[in-house]
Amino acid sequence: MNRYLFIALFIASAFFSPAIALFTGIVFALFLKNPYQALSKKVSKYLLQVAVVGLGFGMNLHESLKAGGEGMLFTIVSVTGVMIIGYFIGRWLKIPLKLSYLISSGTAICGGSAIAAVAPVVNADENETSMSLAIIFTLNAIALFIFPPIGHWLELTQQQFGLWAAIAIHDTSSVVGAGAEYGAEALAVATTVKLTRALWIIPLSLVSLFFFSKSKSRGVSIPWFIFLFIGAMVMNTYIDIPAGILRFISGASHCFLSMTLLLIGATLSPAAIRKVGAKPVLEGVILWVVIALATLVVIL
Repeated sequence: MNRYLFIALFIASAFFSPAIALFTGIVFALFLKNPYQALSKKVSKYLLQVAVVGLGFGMNLHESLKAGGEGMLFTIVSVTGVMIIGYFIGRWLKIPLKLSYLISSGTAICGGSAIAAVAPVVNADENETSMSLAIIFTLNAIALFIFPPIGHWLELTQQQFGLWAAIAIHDTSSVVGAGAEYGAEALAVATTVKLTRALWIIPLSLVSLFFFSKSKSRGVSIPWFIFLFIGAMVMNTYIDIPAGILRFISGASHCFLSMTLLLIGATLSPAAIRKVGAKPVLEGVILWVVIALATLVVIL
């Protein structure tokens, strides 16, 4: 019965808002249990990439470069700052170095993608990886729900909210979801700045390899779909694509995004929640609050 209901919800989620899709997935996972746990993780990874590339067809390269350039300084300062602050918080709370490093990496760059890329480089074990993912995912889910209302309460412009969401929300899926909830311009800014930020996975992985050189590394995971996203923006800017095709791609991309968020929400399990200790959670919350407030202060 669970299998049929899950499949039905997955198909129906194409017509849900991003926040509702994520919430539906979480509720299903906690009360009914996801019958396709492993498959959901795999499909959500690639479906998100397809959705993001599709969103690139709705963006102008020149406008996106301007938005990304304005957020570049924030990105450099925030990524470096979070990694440094995370190191000292981890030492203060006496959290295992690799676990603290994964939490900091997920907060600094792009949530689960950064953790997935860095974990094999530092040779983190399954418990350290799952704990850091559970912490980042939980905070990421909360952000998707609370950031748009806070943005409206503070009367942030579309540009301001997009920049804030891109830097202060961990995972690309929730950044895109929050941007979509706030408005089209916020979505464009948030997606561009976040994907620019996601490229920091590459230098971070190389730096991690240097500092954890005694670990047996399985290599660096490069987010190749980002280059396809850039290619989509170039095509939309310089090629006269029929408006009907662009509308279809945009609509499909938004549907894929909601379906992705349902799958991501459905991968949260009670067992994963029980594995998360108080101190790692505290580190994740502190880093999240610091980056969110610092970004708001600069923007405002």
